[in-house]
Amino acid sequence: MKNVKHLYASLFLTLVHVCLASHVYTLNGSDPEGNAVIYGIAFEPGSKKYFAVDAHLGNVTLTEELDREKQNEVEVPISISDGINKVVEKARVLITDANDERPEFVNTPYIVDVPENTPPGSSILKVLARDQDIGSGGSVTFLLQSTHDTKFIIDRYSGILRIRPDSSLDYEKSRAHFVTIIAKDGGGKLRGKYQIWTSSATVTINVIDVQDTPPVFVDLPYYGYVYEDTLPGTEVFTVVAYDGDRGNPNSIQYAIVNGSDGSFTINSTSGAIIVQDHTSQLKKDVYQLQIQATEVSPDGVAGMHSNAIVTVRFVDLNNHPPTFYGENGPQNRFELTMYEHPPEGEILRGLKITVNDSDQGANAKFNLRLVGPARIFRVVPHIVLNEAQITIIVENSAALDYEKYQMLTFKLLAVEIDTPEKFSSTANIVIHLLDTNDNKPTFSSEYYIARIPENSPGGSNVVAVTALDTDSGLWGEVKYSIYGEGEDTFLINPSTGIIYTQPWATLDAEIKSKYNFYVKAEDIEGKHSLAEVFVTVLDVNDHYPEFNENILEKTMILGTPVKIEARDEDAEEPNNVVEYSIMQTDPANVFEINENTGEIKLKSYIKSLDIIHNITNKKDCQWSVVVQAKDRGSPSFSTTAVVKIDITEEALSKGPVAAFLMHTKDNPMKALGVLTGVVCFMVIITVFISTVMFWRNKKSNKILPARRVIKRRQKEPKQKTARKAWLRFKPLKNTSERFATQESESNFQNMNSNNNSWVASVPPCAPALPPSPPYIPKQCRHDGSLPTVSGSLLQNTSHQVNNKGPNISIALVSELKLKLEKKMRENA
Repeated sequence: MKNVKHLYASLFLTLVHVCLASHVYTLNGSDPEGNAVIYGIAFEPGSKKYFAVDAHLGNVTLTEELDREKQNEVEVPISISDGINKVVEKARVLITDANDERPEFVNTPYIVDVPENTPPGSSILKVLARDQDIGSGGSVTFLLQSTHDTKFIIDRYSGILRIRPDSSLDYEKSRAHFVTIIAKDGGGKLRGKYQIWTSSATVTINVIDVQDTPPVFVDLPYYGYVYEDTLPGTEVFTVVAYDGDRGNPNSIQYAIVNGSDGSFTINSTSGAIIVQDHTSQLKKDVYQLQIQATEVSPDGVAGMHSNAIVTVRFVDLNNHPPTFYGENGPQNRFELTMYEHPPEGEILRGLKITVNDSDQGANAKFNLRLVGPARIFRVVPHIVLNEAQITIIVENSAALDYEKYQMLTFKLLAVEIDTPEKFSSTANIVIHLLDTNDNKPTFSSEYYIARIPENSPGGSNVVAVTALDTDSGLWGEVKYSIYGEGEDTFLINPSTGIIYTQPWATLDAEIKSKYNFYVKAEDIEGKHSLAEVFVTVLDVNDHYPEFNENILEKTMILGTPVKIEARDEDAEEPNNVVEYSIMQTDPANVFEINENTGEIKLKSYIKSLDIIHNITNKKDCQWSVVVQAKDRGSPSFSTTAVVKIDITEEALSKGPVAAFLMHTKDNPMKALGVLTGVVCFMVIITVFISTVMFWRNKKSNKILPARRVIKRRQKEPKQKTARKAWLRFKPLKNTSERFATQESESNFQNMNSNNNSWVASVPPCAPALPPSPPYIPKQCRHDGSLPTVSGSLLQNTSHQVNNKGPNISIALVSELKLKLEKKMRENA
């Protein structure tokens, strides 16, 4: 080679816990001749190959894990070659520490014995732990895993374990303690993260017992029993005590310190208590024996001691049941007589009962209770010890009812409570009740409904009421009377309760059909109750149907029925329901009647008066029809009436005024009222016109139109005659005559101021009827007449003229009437 190769690389590397396959370094070298170089790492045979290098790039990577605690540096032979020459150098790799080791305790396990009397704060153990890391990762501190309810503490740096200053050990409470100690390093980096490692060790602390606890009695408290048949020398109870220092116990000796009164002894070794006297010689029922237990060392030295109380009871044998006593000794039946419904809380003083149990203690404790009808009496006391006076108290006064019970029987039961035998005794208590007047009479119903025909004679039986008083004797007798209204019509038997009508009473359903009144049931002391009586008076068919008149006059227009009506004064259906029928007519086939409404109409085939003329030879069209009105009662009553029917054709009623009068012929008051209203309206118009003309004449001083009107009236004297002739009808036998008018003959004076004289003239009359139509001879004329407008107008107008007085009013009224007559003729 022309030139020697040089290696330009650092020979010292420092690595800190590098991961496998990590790039740790790059070798850099060159050939002076410019040839390409090749890098290499060669380890000695048998050693670990920690690194590898890229032959061309020189990148060094880690191939084995490094452990500073095992090897803190590594020598790596590296080489560079140009293919001909090769240069080899040793590189020294220093390995720095990472916190990858845990602290480890030394000299484990830790077991230490500590006497229980070791003073608080004393050290009892020193623990040691090592960490192979260096730096903070190798420093170790100590702490206890749990500080709650522990009696120990540890120094965190030295590892010395001590008893807490405020605690002490007690063998009798706990013979061993277990403490877990944690060793923790100072922490450090591991693979780029901060890591703290800990380890733990358990310390077993055995507490050593010392003689510091007195004897302890077992199974306190102590109770012993001496039975009635126990013999002297019998063991009644055994006490047991042990040395409180169980780790090194001493023997125990027993003795009775107090309370035996010479009746009991105790075995000093076994603790058995023995009765010395016969049970009949025992002075008490309960003995409180104070027993002392003392420790005795192996050397026979008495040590600590403790005391316990043993309660010894004298137990009576249960050989006597409870027994009831009366005034004369043992008794099992007691009787008492008393009035019903005594006050609640009252004591039955007539019963003197004593109960006794000759046993003692629990054997003499028993319950008392009454067996019988519930919650009527209660017994006091409920619980008895040995002996008690029994009191029975009323608890439910209402239940002590003579009407329900005349005699009550109870069983008084005494049963022992706490004994296995449950001895019991029974006594019968018999209560005889006496009656009092504690009930009022009570009706069998709150109300009574009766029906009686109206034709019942006075003194008739209406209804019987019944009331019951459950009391006995005179208290149960009931007296009846009518209370309040009702005595005028009815009376009641005070003993039987039967209600009659008064002898003079007359019942009439048409006058009063409903009665209601109260009846009273009363006992001898005035206690009473009321019941209401409803009496319905039944209607009897005792009235005939009645027409308004025996002879009825009706005007029938062809095609229009006429109606008759009869009334039956009976109160109820069917007695007051009227049926109509035609009894007689000549001929019989002209009319028919609706049996329910009373409407009479022509047979359906009669369409005109010509048909009627063909049926009969009568020239007048007036028929007398005998109509019967019959009720539906049983028996049935009937009444007949003659209906005179005038038949006319509808042509006579042409024109509104005439048609109105025809329809109202049977009701003249309706026609009179309507026509009066028309006249009043016309008078008002007349007064208005007169007032206007008066003021006009007063200004112009011209003559009034009265003169002209009067002259026009004189030109038609025939009309007056015709009108008077038309108004002269048959004497007053017809309903149409109710519309006859009378002319007023009052004198009138001229009230105008124009000095015109007025010649007395006949007062204006109603306008005449229109001329008779050509077919009037065909009609069947009746001597009577229909009411006319003229008559009504004349009567009312004359009255109004008399009230007004001036001549001008009379003239105007006359003129208006002439116009009305003209209009009626035109309509005709």
